[in-house]
Amino acid sequence: MGFPLYIAKRYLFSKSNKNAVNIISSVAVAAVILGATALFIVLSGFSGLKEFALEYTNIFDSDLQITPAQGKTLILSEAQFQKIQNIEGVLAASKVLEERIFIRYQGKNLVAFIKGVDENYAKVTPVDSLLFLGEWFTPHQDEVVMGFDISSKLSISVRDYGNLIEIFVPKPGVGQINELDPSSAFRSEKVVASGIYEINDELNGKYLFSDLELARNLLGVDSTQVSQLVFKLAPGASEEATVASLKQLLPEEIVVKNRIQQNDALYKMLNSENLFVYFFVSLIAAIAIFNLAGTIIMIILEKRGNINTLYFLGVSLKEIRKIFFYNGILMTLIGLFIGLLLGSIAVLLQMKYGFIPITPTLPYPVKFKLENLLLVLATILTLGAIASKMASLRVTEKLIS
Repeated sequence: MGFPLYIAKRYLFSKSNKNAVNIISSVAVAAVILGATALFIVLSGFSGLKEFALEYTNIFDSDLQITPAQGKTLILSEAQFQKIQNIEGVLAASKVLEERIFIRYQGKNLVAFIKGVDENYAKVTPVDSLLFLGEWFTPHQDEVVMGFDISSKLSISVRDYGNLIEIFVPKPGVGQINELDPSSAFRSEKVVASGIYEINDELNGKYLFSDLELARNLLGVDSTQVSQLVFKLAPGASEEATVASLKQLLPEEIVVKNRIQQNDALYKMLNSENLFVYFFVSLIAAIAIFNLAGTIIMIILEKRGNINTLYFLGVSLKEIRKIFFYNGILMTLIGLFIGLLLGSIAVLLQMKYGFIPITPTLPYPVKFKLENLLLVLATILTLGAIASKMASLRVTEKLIS
Protein backbone atom coordinates (compact mmCIF):
# COMPACT_ATOMS: atom_id res chain seq x y z
CA MET A 1 0.00 0.00 0.00
CA GLY A 2 2.88 2.38 0.79
CA PHE A 3 4.41 2.74 -2.69
CA PRO A 4 1.11 3.06 -4.67
CA LEU A 5 -0.21 5.55 -2.10
CA TYR A 6 2.99 7.60 -2.28
CA ILE A 7 2.81 7.84 -6.08
CA ALA A 8 -0.93 8.60 -5.90
CA LYS A 9 -0.23 11.56 -3.60
CA ARG A 10 2.46 12.81 -5.97
CA TYR A 11 0.02 12.64 -8.89
CA LEU A 12 -2.67 14.38 -6.86
CA PHE A 13 -0.64 17.34 -5.65
CA SER A 14 1.62 17.83 -8.68
CA LYS A 15 0.54 19.98 -11.63
CA SER A 16 -0.14 18.19 -14.88
CA ASN A 17 1.62 19.25 -18.05
CA LYS A 18 -1.78 19.55 -19.70
CA ASN A 19 -3.92 22.35 -18.28
CA ALA A 20 -7.15 20.55 -19.28
CA VAL A 21 -6.36 17.68 -16.89
CA ASN A 22 -5.88 20.15 -14.01
CA ILE A 23 -9.22 21.80 -14.79
CA ILE A 24 -11.04 18.44 -15.04
CA SER A 25 -9.51 17.30 -11.74
CA SER A 26 -10.72 20.49 -10.03
CA VAL A 27 -14.20 19.97 -11.49
CA ALA A 28 -14.27 16.38 -10.20
CA VAL A 29 -13.34 17.49 -6.66
CA ALA A 30 -15.96 20.25 -6.87
CA ALA A 31 -18.57 17.64 -7.85
CA VAL A 32 -17.72 15.60 -4.74
CA ILE A 33 -17.94 18.75 -2.59
CA LEU A 34 -21.33 19.61 -4.08
CA GLY A 35 -22.67 16.07 -3.65
CA ALA A 36 -21.54 15.81 0.00
CA THR A 37 -22.84 19.28 0.87
CA ALA A 38 -26.22 18.75 -0.79
CA LEU A 39 -26.75 15.31 0.74
CA PHE A 40 -25.92 16.48 4.27
CA ILE A 41 -28.08 19.61 4.05
CA VAL A 42 -31.06 17.65 2.68
CA LEU A 43 -30.78 14.95 5.36
CA SER A 44 -30.43 17.60 8.09
CA GLY A 45 -33.46 19.44 6.71
CA PHE A 46 -35.56 16.30 6.68
CA SER A 47 -34.44 15.46 10.24
CA GLY A 48 -35.62 18.92 11.28
CA LEU A 49 -38.96 18.49 9.52
CA LYS A 50 -39.43 15.07 11.11
CA GLU A 51 -38.76 16.45 14.59
CA PHE A 52 -41.09 19.40 13.88
CA ALA A 53 -43.87 17.05 12.67
CA LEU A 54 -43.56 14.87 15.78
CA GLU A 55 -43.13 17.72 18.26
CA TYR A 56 -46.77 18.18 19.29
CA THR A 57 -47.66 14.51 18.78
CA ASN A 58 -44.89 13.52 21.18
CA ILE A 59 -46.28 15.96 23.74
CA PHE A 60 -49.77 14.50 23.38
CA ASP A 61 -48.80 10.82 23.44
CA SER A 62 -47.84 9.08 26.67
CA ASP A 63 -44.76 6.95 27.31
CA LEU A 64 -46.97 3.86 27.57
CA GLN A 65 -50.62 3.21 26.75
CA ILE A 66 -52.76 0.23 27.75
CA THR A 67 -55.96 -0.68 25.90
CA PRO A 68 -58.14 -3.81 26.08
CA ALA A 69 -57.35 -6.51 23.53
CA GLN A 70 -61.09 -7.08 23.03
CA GLY A 71 -64.01 -4.75 23.53
CA LYS A 72 -63.97 -1.06 24.36
CA THR A 73 -63.23 -1.09 28.09
CA LEU A 74 -61.24 -3.03 30.65
CA ILE A 75 -62.18 -3.61 34.28
CA LEU A 76 -59.86 -1.91 36.76
CA SER A 77 -60.44 -1.85 40.51
CA GLU A 78 -59.12 0.92 42.71
CA ALA A 79 -56.80 -1.56 44.44
CA GLN A 80 -55.30 -2.58 41.10
CA PHE A 81 -54.82 1.04 40.11
CA GLN A 82 -52.99 1.79 43.37
CA LYS A 83 -50.63 -1.14 42.75
CA ILE A 84 -50.04 0.06 39.19
CA GLN A 85 -49.10 3.51 40.45
CA ASN A 86 -46.55 1.93 42.81
CA ILE A 87 -44.72 0.01 40.06
CA GLU A 88 -41.04 0.93 39.96
CA GLY A 89 -40.34 3.29 37.10
CA VAL A 90 -43.90 4.68 36.85
CA LEU A 91 -43.99 8.39 37.66
CA ALA A 92 -47.69 8.85 36.93
CA ALA A 93 -50.67 6.84 35.67
CA SER A 94 -54.01 8.15 34.46
CA LYS A 95 -57.39 6.60 33.63
CA VAL A 96 -59.02 7.52 30.33
CA LEU A 97 -62.56 6.87 29.08
CA GLU A 98 -63.12 7.44 25.37
CA GLU A 99 -66.21 7.15 23.17
CA ARG A 100 -67.78 8.64 20.07
CA ILE A 101 -70.23 11.49 20.77
CA PHE A 102 -72.61 13.85 18.98
CA ILE A 103 -72.14 17.59 19.63
CA ARG A 104 -74.79 20.26 19.06
CA TYR A 105 -74.23 23.99 19.42
CA GLN A 106 -76.59 26.72 18.23
CA GLY A 107 -78.11 24.55 15.50
CA LYS A 108 -74.75 23.16 14.29
CA ASN A 109 -73.90 19.47 14.69
CA LEU A 110 -70.68 17.51 14.71
CA VAL A 111 -69.50 13.97 15.52
CA ALA A 112 -66.35 13.71 17.64
CA PHE A 113 -64.88 11.71 20.54
CA ILE A 114 -65.09 12.51 24.22
CA LYS A 115 -61.92 11.78 26.19
CA GLY A 116 -62.65 11.71 29.90
CA VAL A 117 -59.47 11.95 31.97
CA ASP A 118 -58.77 11.97 35.70
CA GLU A 119 -56.74 14.45 37.76
CA ASN A 120 -53.49 12.55 37.08
CA TYR A 121 -53.67 13.22 33.34
CA ALA A 122 -51.84 16.53 33.70
CA LYS A 123 -48.91 14.61 35.26
CA VAL A 124 -48.72 12.30 32.22
CA THR A 125 -49.29 14.91 29.51
CA PRO A 126 -48.24 18.58 29.80
CA VAL A 127 -51.71 19.94 29.09
CA ASP A 128 -50.56 23.56 29.24
CA SER A 129 -48.42 22.90 26.16
CA LEU A 130 -51.52 21.72 24.25
CA LEU A 131 -53.69 24.75 25.00
CA PHE A 132 -54.19 27.33 22.27
CA LEU A 133 -56.74 29.44 24.13
CA GLY A 134 -58.31 29.49 27.59
CA GLU A 135 -57.59 27.08 30.45
CA TRP A 136 -57.72 23.38 31.20
CA PHE A 137 -61.09 22.28 32.60
CA THR A 138 -61.83 22.33 36.33
CA PRO A 139 -62.99 18.92 37.62
CA HIS A 140 -66.68 18.53 38.52
CA GLN A 141 -67.61 21.84 36.84
CA ASP A 142 -69.13 20.54 33.55
CA GLU A 143 -66.28 22.05 31.54
CA VAL A 144 -64.53 20.69 28.46
CA VAL A 145 -61.47 21.46 26.35
CA MET A 146 -62.00 20.99 22.62
CA GLY A 147 -59.83 20.89 19.52
CA PHE A 148 -59.29 23.98 17.40
CA ASP A 149 -61.10 22.45 14.39
CA ILE A 150 -64.16 21.53 16.48
CA SER A 151 -64.31 25.05 17.85
CA SER A 152 -63.94 26.53 14.37
CA LYS A 153 -66.58 24.33 12.71
CA LEU A 154 -69.17 24.95 15.42
CA SER A 155 -68.15 28.59 16.08
CA ILE A 156 -67.71 27.88 19.79
CA SER A 157 -66.03 30.50 21.94
CA VAL A 158 -64.41 30.02 25.35
CA ARG A 159 -66.52 30.53 28.50
CA ASP A 160 -69.76 31.22 26.60
CA TYR A 161 -72.18 30.52 29.47
CA GLY A 162 -75.08 32.00 27.52
CA ASN A 163 -74.91 29.23 24.89
CA LEU A 164 -74.06 25.85 26.38
CA ILE A 165 -72.70 22.95 24.34
CA GLU A 166 -74.92 19.85 24.22
CA ILE A 167 -73.28 16.41 24.10
CA PHE A 168 -75.28 13.30 23.17
CA VAL A 169 -74.45 9.60 23.38
CA PRO A 170 -76.86 6.82 22.29
CA LYS A 171 -78.11 4.64 25.13
CA PRO A 172 -77.13 0.99 24.75
CA GLY A 173 -80.00 -1.33 23.91
CA VAL A 174 -82.04 -2.80 21.10
CA GLY A 175 -85.12 -1.33 19.58
CA GLN A 176 -86.47 1.53 17.55
CA ILE A 177 -86.22 5.16 18.56
CA ASN A 178 -89.44 6.59 19.94
CA GLU A 179 -90.65 9.00 17.26
CA LEU A 180 -92.61 11.01 19.82
CA ASP A 181 -89.58 11.46 22.07
CA PRO A 182 -86.33 10.78 20.14
CA SER A 183 -84.24 12.35 22.92
CA SER A 184 -85.13 9.40 25.18
CA ALA A 185 -82.69 7.25 23.16
CA PHE A 186 -79.74 9.45 24.15
CA ARG A 187 -77.91 10.46 27.28
CA SER A 188 -76.93 14.10 27.24
CA GLU A 189 -74.92 16.68 29.14
CA LYS A 190 -74.63 20.45 28.82
CA VAL A 191 -71.14 21.86 29.17
CA VAL A 192 -69.10 24.99 28.54
CA ALA A 193 -65.72 25.20 26.79
CA SER A 194 -63.00 26.29 29.21
CA GLY A 195 -60.23 26.05 26.61
CA ILE A 196 -59.19 25.10 23.08
CA TYR A 197 -56.22 22.90 22.28
CA GLU A 198 -54.13 22.71 19.10
CA ILE A 199 -51.93 19.72 18.25
CA ASN A 200 -52.21 18.79 14.56
CA ASP A 201 -54.86 18.66 11.83
CA GLU A 202 -55.94 15.11 12.68
CA LEU A 203 -56.30 15.53 16.44
CA ASN A 204 -57.67 19.08 16.38
CA GLY A 205 -60.96 17.83 15.00
CA LYS A 206 -61.20 14.62 17.00
CA TYR A 207 -61.32 15.08 20.78
CA LEU A 208 -63.34 16.83 23.45
CA PHE A 209 -61.50 16.50 26.80
CA SER A 210 -63.62 16.33 29.93
CA ASP A 211 -63.50 15.27 33.55
CA LEU A 212 -63.59 11.48 33.95
CA GLU A 213 -66.75 11.58 36.08
CA LEU A 214 -68.61 13.64 33.47
CA ALA A 215 -67.68 11.08 30.80
CA ARG A 216 -68.82 8.21 33.03
CA ASN A 217 -72.20 9.85 33.67
CA LEU A 218 -72.62 10.54 29.98
CA LEU A 219 -71.73 7.00 28.94
CA GLY A 220 -73.50 5.32 31.84
CA VAL A 221 -70.53 3.22 33.01
CA ASP A 222 -69.35 2.51 36.54
CA SER A 223 -66.09 3.54 38.17
CA THR A 224 -64.31 0.25 37.35
CA GLN A 225 -64.44 0.66 33.56
CA VAL A 226 -61.77 2.51 31.60
CA SER A 227 -60.88 2.67 27.90
CA GLN A 228 -57.18 3.31 28.41
CA LEU A 229 -54.45 3.66 30.96
CA VAL A 230 -51.67 6.10 30.09
CA PHE A 231 -48.31 6.36 31.81
CA LYS A 232 -45.35 8.65 32.29
CA LEU A 233 -42.17 6.72 33.03
CA ALA A 234 -39.19 7.85 35.06
CA PRO A 235 -36.05 8.78 33.07
CA GLY A 236 -34.01 5.64 32.47
CA ALA A 237 -36.83 3.30 33.54
CA SER A 238 -36.90 -0.09 31.82
CA GLU A 239 -39.86 -0.18 29.46
CA GLU A 240 -39.77 -4.01 29.24
CA ALA A 241 -39.75 -4.45 33.03
CA THR A 242 -42.64 -1.99 33.44
CA VAL A 243 -44.71 -3.78 30.78
CA ALA A 244 -44.06 -7.15 32.45
CA SER A 245 -45.21 -5.79 35.82
CA LEU A 246 -48.36 -4.31 34.27
CA LYS A 247 -49.30 -7.59 32.63
CA GLN A 248 -48.95 -9.37 35.98
CA LEU A 249 -51.34 -6.92 37.68
CA LEU A 250 -53.94 -6.93 34.90
CA PRO A 251 -55.46 -10.37 34.34
CA GLU A 252 -57.34 -9.29 31.22
CA GLU A 253 -55.83 -9.49 27.74
CA ILE A 254 -54.33 -6.07 27.10
CA VAL A 255 -52.42 -4.26 24.35
CA VAL A 256 -49.45 -2.20 25.49
CA LYS A 257 -48.01 0.43 23.15
CA ASN A 258 -45.05 2.74 23.60
CA ARG A 259 -44.83 6.24 22.13
CA ILE A 260 -43.68 5.05 18.69
CA GLN A 261 -46.25 2.24 18.45
CA GLN A 262 -49.07 4.69 19.19
CA ASN A 263 -48.11 6.53 15.98
CA ASP A 264 -46.68 3.65 13.95
CA ALA A 265 -48.33 4.83 10.72
CA LEU A 266 -46.85 8.33 11.09
CA TYR A 267 -43.39 6.98 11.93
CA LYS A 268 -43.50 4.55 8.99
CA MET A 269 -44.52 7.35 6.64
CA LEU A 270 -41.75 9.67 7.85
CA ASN A 271 -39.13 6.91 7.71
CA SER A 272 -40.24 5.93 4.19
CA GLU A 273 -40.00 9.55 3.06
CA ASN A 274 -36.56 9.84 4.66
CA LEU A 275 -35.39 6.71 2.81
CA PHE A 276 -36.79 7.98 -0.50
CA VAL A 277 -35.13 11.39 -0.07
CA TYR A 278 -31.81 9.71 0.81
CA PHE A 279 -31.84 7.49 -2.29
CA PHE A 280 -32.97 10.32 -4.56
CA VAL A 281 -30.27 12.76 -3.44
CA SER A 282 -27.68 9.94 -3.38
CA LEU A 283 -28.51 9.24 -7.04
CA ILE A 284 -27.90 12.90 -7.91
CA ALA A 285 -24.65 12.79 -5.93
CA ALA A 286 -23.63 9.58 -7.73
CA ILE A 287 -24.11 11.22 -11.14
CA ALA A 288 -21.91 14.12 -10.04
CA ILE A 289 -19.26 11.94 -8.38
CA PHE A 290 -18.91 9.59 -11.36
CA ASN A 291 -17.20 12.48 -13.13
CA LEU A 292 -14.32 11.24 -11.01
CA ALA A 293 -14.01 8.11 -13.17
CA GLY A 294 -13.56 10.20 -16.30
CA THR A 295 -10.98 12.37 -14.53
CA ILE A 296 -8.91 9.36 -13.46
CA ILE A 297 -9.03 7.95 -16.99
CA MET A 298 -7.72 11.27 -18.28
CA ILE A 299 -4.90 11.13 -15.70
CA ILE A 300 -4.09 7.56 -16.75
CA LEU A 301 -3.78 8.59 -20.40
CA GLU A 302 -1.72 11.66 -19.45
CA LYS A 303 0.61 9.55 -17.26
CA ARG A 304 0.95 6.73 -19.79
CA GLY A 305 4.69 7.30 -20.17
CA ASN A 306 5.20 7.17 -16.38
CA ILE A 307 3.15 3.98 -16.21
CA ASN A 308 5.38 2.27 -18.80
CA THR A 309 8.47 3.33 -16.87
CA LEU A 310 7.09 1.95 -13.58
CA TYR A 311 6.07 -1.30 -15.27
CA PHE A 312 9.49 -1.89 -16.76
CA LEU A 313 11.06 -1.11 -13.37
CA GLY A 314 9.16 -4.08 -11.94
CA VAL A 315 5.98 -2.53 -10.57
CA SER A 316 3.14 -5.01 -11.09
CA LEU A 317 -0.03 -4.20 -13.02
CA LYS A 318 -2.04 -4.63 -9.80
CA GLU A 319 0.06 -2.01 -7.98
CA ILE A 320 -0.20 0.43 -10.89
CA ARG A 321 -3.99 0.10 -10.74
CA LYS A 322 -3.82 0.78 -6.99
CA ILE A 323 -2.00 4.06 -7.71
CA PHE A 324 -4.96 5.42 -9.63
CA PHE A 325 -7.49 3.85 -7.26
CA TYR A 326 -5.84 5.66 -4.34
CA ASN A 327 -5.68 8.82 -6.44
CA GLY A 328 -9.48 8.71 -6.79
CA ILE A 329 -9.97 7.94 -3.08
CA LEU A 330 -7.81 10.91 -2.08
CA MET A 331 -9.77 13.22 -4.39
CA THR A 332 -12.99 11.86 -2.89
CA LEU A 333 -11.78 12.40 0.70
CA ILE A 334 -10.72 15.99 0.00
CA GLY A 335 -14.07 16.81 -1.59
CA LEU A 336 -15.97 14.90 1.10
CA PHE A 337 -14.44 16.71 4.08
CA ILE A 338 -14.76 20.13 2.45
CA GLY A 339 -18.39 19.32 1.56
CA LEU A 340 -19.21 18.16 5.09
CA LEU A 341 -17.56 21.27 6.51
CA LEU A 342 -19.61 23.56 4.25
CA GLY A 343 -22.80 21.59 4.92
CA SER A 344 -22.24 21.66 8.69
CA ILE A 345 -21.65 25.42 8.65
CA ALA A 346 -24.85 25.96 6.62
CA VAL A 347 -26.92 23.77 8.96
CA LEU A 348 -25.54 25.34 12.14
CA LEU A 349 -26.14 28.85 10.79
CA GLN A 350 -29.73 27.94 9.89
CA MET A 351 -30.27 26.50 13.37
CA LYS A 352 -28.97 29.68 15.01
CA TYR A 353 -30.19 32.44 12.69
CA GLY A 354 -32.96 30.80 10.60
CA PHE A 355 -32.11 32.81 7.48
CA ILE A 356 -34.29 30.50 5.31
CA PRO A 357 -37.91 30.85 6.54
CA ILE A 358 -41.06 28.80 5.87
CA THR A 359 -43.19 31.72 6.98
CA PRO A 360 -42.14 35.19 8.18
CA THR A 361 -42.19 33.91 11.77
CA LEU A 362 -41.13 30.27 11.27
CA PRO A 363 -37.59 29.38 10.11
CA TYR A 364 -37.11 26.19 8.12
CA PRO A 365 -36.38 23.48 10.73
CA VAL A 366 -33.04 21.66 10.48
CA LYS A 367 -31.24 19.37 12.91
CA PHE A 368 -27.54 18.58 13.11
CA LYS A 369 -27.22 14.82 13.71
CA LEU A 370 -24.06 12.73 13.91
CA GLU A 371 -25.76 9.82 12.13
CA ASN A 372 -26.44 12.05 9.11
CA LEU A 373 -22.76 13.01 9.08
CA LEU A 374 -21.68 9.36 9.18
CA LEU A 375 -24.27 8.39 6.54
CA VAL A 376 -22.97 11.03 4.11
CA LEU A 377 -19.40 9.98 4.86
CA ALA A 378 -20.17 6.32 4.08
CA THR A 379 -22.29 7.11 1.00
CA ILE A 380 -19.89 9.51 -0.72
CA LEU A 381 -16.84 7.40 0.12
CA THR A 382 -18.53 4.28 -1.30
CA LEU A 383 -19.54 6.08 -4.50
CA GLY A 384 -16.03 7.51 -4.85
CA ALA A 385 -14.47 4.08 -4.29
CA ILE A 386 -16.69 2.50 -6.96
CA ALA A 387 -15.87 5.25 -9.47
CA SER A 388 -12.13 4.99 -8.68
CA LYS A 389 -12.13 1.20 -9.00
CA MET A 390 -13.92 1.31 -12.36
CA ALA A 391 -11.45 3.88 -13.71
CA SER A 392 -8.34 2.09 -12.39
CA LEU A 393 -9.30 -1.05 -14.30
CA ARG A 394 -8.55 0.85 -17.51
CA VAL A 395 -4.88 0.24 -16.79
CA THR A 396 -4.33 -2.93 -18.84
CA GLU A 397 -1.37 -4.75 -20.39
CA LYS A 398 -2.52 -3.45 -23.77
CA LEU A 399 -2.20 0.13 -22.50
CA ILE A 400 1.32 -0.51 -21.20
CA SER A 401 2.62 -2.36 -24.25
